[in-house]
Amino acid sequence: MNYDAILPAPFGALGVRINGETLIGLEFLPPGTPLQDTNQPFIKQIADQLAAFYADPEYRFTLPMAPNGSAFRHKVWQALANIPAGSTRTYGEVARQLGSGPRAVGQAVGDNPIPIIIPCHRVIAADGSLGGFMHSRTGYSQDIKRWLLRHEHVL
Repeated sequence: MNYDAILPAPFGALGVRINGETLIGLEFLPPGTPLQDTNQPFIKQIADQLAAFYADPEYRFTLPMAPNGSAFRHKVWQALANIPAGSTRTYGEVARQLGSGPRAVGQAVGDNPIPIIIPCHRVIAADGSLGGFMHSRTGYSQDIKRWLLRHEHVL
């Protein structure tokens, strides 16, 4: 994958994609991924806001974003953006809020192109388990979800 930058994160690295002065994607990358620096002011703004979130889980991002997805996915992602830091919702709760089904919501949550800023980590399974994260129930992505929820004092 090509990224406009690869930024450090407490749990590994983040691949960043932009279109001009708009964030279009963040991708979790494993620890040890070589960083890719840039002199672009917008990348610095993204890095600064992520650092502010890592320092304070209540930080509110103000980055211009344009995630690519259907109207339904945008509705789900907006619902995720409305979940306050330190809180969680179940897939079913989000589905009821939107008049949809939990599986459709789960698919849209897993397809979130801008995790952390669109906080898909705040959605958990009805039984209180972490559920899937970025379409995975095991491995590295679950470690990231745990880190984010601990950071927000949920776990």
